[in-house]
Amino acid sequence: MELVPIGLMGLLGFMVIAALIAVEAEDLLSAVVCLGATGFGLALVDLLLQAPDLAIVQMVVEILCVVVLIRVVLTRRDTVRAAPRDSLAPGVVVMCLGLLMAACGYCFGALRPFGEPLFGTGGTMADAYIQTGLDRVGAVNYVTSVLLDFRAYDTLGEATVIFVSIVGTYAVLRQVGRMDDGIGQ
Repeated sequence: MELVPIGLMGLLGFMVIAALIAVEAEDLLSAVVCLGATGFGLALVDLLLQAPDLAIVQMVVEILCVVVLIRVVLTRRDTVRAAPRDSLAPGVVVMCLGLLMAACGYCFGALRPFGEPLFGTGGTMADAYIQTGLDRVGAVNYVTSVLLDFRAYDTLGEATVIFVSIVGTYAVLRQVGRMDDGIGQ
C-alpha cells in the first residue's frame, strides 16, 4: 500500500478522535484546542495531497479562529446547567463515523497514484500548461501564468479568505472603541 493513503487514513483518524474529544470535553478551552487540532490535521491533509496553497490558507484561518475562540472562551460569563447524558446519541455518532471512515478508506484505495495521467494519454495535466501557458497569456513565467490567469478566481478567493480572517480577528480583539461591559474582569 502506498504511503500517502496510509498517511491520509492516519490523519483522518486523528481528526475524528480530536473532533470526538472536542464534542465530549467538559472544559470549553479543551474543546477549542481539540477543534484547532482538527483544523491543523486538515492542513496536513492538504500538504499530503500536494496542495500547499490550501494548506497555507487553512493554517492562517485555523490560527485566527483558535485565537478568537480562546478569547471568547476566556471572556465569557459562566452559566452552566446540567444536562442528562444520553447513551444512544454517542453510539449513533460513533457508528456513523465508522461508516464514514470505511467509505473514506474505500475511496482512498481507489485513488489514482499522484502524477498519473487521468485518461492515459501518456502526459500529465502540467504538459498543457508548460507547452502553451506562456504563449496563451503572455506572462514571463509559468507560476504567474497559472496563478493569475488559469487559477485567478481561486487565488482571489484565497486572498479574500485571508483578508477577511485578519479583519475579523482585529475586530474581535481590538480594544479601541469597545464599551466596557465588565466581562473578563
